[in-house]
This record gives sequence, C-alpha cells and structure tokens, in this order.
Amino acid sequence: MKKLFLKICSCLLCFTLLLSCATALSGCGPADDAGEEEQEVDNGVPVIGFSFDSFLIERWEKDRDIFVSAAKDLGAEVNVQDAGGDVQKQIGQIEYFIEKKVDAIVVVPIDAESLADVLARAKNLGIVVVSYDRMALNAPLDLYISFDNKRVGELMAEALASHDNVKNVLMLTGPLEDNNVTLVNEGFEEVCQKNGITVVDKFNTPEWKSENAEEFLNANIGVLDSIDAIMCGNDGLATRTIRILAERRKAGTILVTGQDAELEACQRIVQGTQLMTVYKPVEKEARMAAEAVMSLIESRAPSGINATMSNGKYEVDSIILDPVAVDKDNIDNVIIDSGFHSKDDVYLFKRED
Repeated sequence: MKKLFLKICSCLLCFTLLLSCATALSGCGPADDAGEEEQEVDNGVPVIGFSFDSFLIERWEKDRDIFVSAAKDLGAEVNVQDAGGDVQKQIGQIEYFIEKKVDAIVVVPIDAESLADVLARAKNLGIVVVSYDRMALNAPLDLYISFDNKRVGELMAEALASHDNVKNVLMLTGPLEDNNVTLVNEGFEEVCQKNGITVVDKFNTPEWKSENAEEFLNANIGVLDSIDAIMCGNDGLATRTIRILAERRKAGTILVTGQDAELEACQRIVQGTQLMTVYKPVEKEARMAAEAVMSLIESRAPSGINATMSNGKYEVDSIILDPVAVDKDNIDNVIIDSGFHSKDDVYLFKRED
C-alpha cells in the first residue's frame, strides 16, 4: 500500500511540473514577440530613409555625409541607400522604407517621372516625402530643395560668352530623365542665343555615365575641328572630354565647362585645361534639408522656403539656393576658403609658370 501511495504521489508531481512548464511557455512566447516588435517599430528616434541616385557621382558622397551628420545632431537616424543608377532598384528602396515605417523619405530621383506612384503611397501613409536636388515629377511632395538649375546653365554660357572667339559649342549633357538637365539646358541655350553662339550638336548622356559621352565623342571626333567650346553637364563628363582633347593636343584650346566643383575639375581649372565649373554649396543644401525634414516630422513649417515650384501635378514648397561660377580668378575664395577642397589638393598638379 505504501509503495502504491508513493507511486501515485510521484505521478501527480510529474504532471504538475509538466503543466507548469506548458503554461509558462505558452505565456512567454507571444509576450516576447510583442516586445521585440514594439522595440523594432518604435524606439523613440525618428528614422529618415534616403535613396541616392548613385555614389559613382562624387558629389553625392558629400551630401550623404553632411546630411547624416546634421540629422544625427538633430536626434534622427538615417538609413542611406544607393540605387546605383537603377530606377527599379530605387523604387524598391522606397517600398522598403514604407515597409519599415520610416518617418520621412528623402530621394534623389534617377528618373523624374518614375517615382510618382510609390511616393504617393508613402505620402498617403503619413510619411514625410522630400525631393532632394532633383524634382520628382507628379508626386505629392512635402518639400523640394535644390539649386537654381536654370541659373547653372546660364553661368556656363556666360563664361563662354565672355570669350569673343567662342562661336560654336557642343553640348554634352546628362539624361533627360533628370529634370535638372532640362532646366540647365534651357538656361544655357537661352544665353547662347542672346550672344550669337551656335549649338552645333547636343548629346544627352545616358545615366550620366562618362563612358557614354566618350563613346559619342570618339564616334563624332570630326566635330572637334568645328567647335570652340564644349559644355559638359557635370565635371565627370568633363574629365573624359578633356582626356580626349589632350590626346589631340586641344586641351585648353577648346574651352570646357562643368558642374559640381569636383576636385579634378578644380585642379584642371588652375592648370588651364578646364575653363570653369559651377559650385553648388552642397554642405548648405544638405544641412538645410536635414533641418527641414526634422521640422516636417515634428509638424513644424521648415525655415528657408523661398519659392513654390510646379512638378507637373502639384505646387511644391521649395528651398532654392544660388549656384556660383568658379574659374581661376575666384577659385581660392570660393572653393579653398570655404573648405570645400584644400589648397594643397587643388594646386597639386599646378604647372610652374
């Protein structure tokens, strides 16, 4: 009898322990999952998703670093994505930001017309949407921040018009999918027309890839005998162009313009192989953008709005900044004194007079 009693007690004890474990496990599972989900979605820090065109373009690295630093100082985290010049990849990045429920999406559009639907979806979900440096067309935007791109083209043409011997010019611009290209071209061609300068040919470089511009030049090399200048849409295109001119002993003879004040372009300006570049103080643009995005996240009106720009379907509050023409006469004051590039770097290959 005693043995039977002990056996029954032992079985009851085992059953009680098993029941307790099962109850504990069933209570812990969902509770832990819920806790992890809450931590991932909301840790109290605003998150900004930033999709860039491609870091193959030198200037975007500066924009990225300054924006991320400024946003961090303002208490936000930035998820940076590089679309590598691929439109579908950029759309996927924006969809990823939407899925992650970021507070704001900032984008440098590869194709001005391709992002309207996905950005509208983000906007409808209450996400702040900002178009950076390039306008996203037909999209509902909270803000557009850029430089006066028409003025960029005007500055290039004015630099050429200041030389009496410039009568014929070739244009090597970026792709028309980039809305800024249309504006730059418009400003450039208007000034050329006013000054009797003939645009003999124009090539819109696909995807801003300088090898495409180089291929065009090599296939049309005879044009170099009939022009006085080449308008390059950015300094990356100018690099390949001047390399071809140097091979034919025409560097410095055929005038070349550029944009973005890349280091190599500044070096060429002091060497005399590139006439000018257009400097856009990206440190100012990136900081103002970070401040504006944080204001919008916090439902405050951003400071610095000075224009309303149409993107085809919407009138968009905009911050438009002034570009600056840089040549050998003001490169020290504009580029070096501002800290954009150091004097040692700019004058690294300067020929001795």
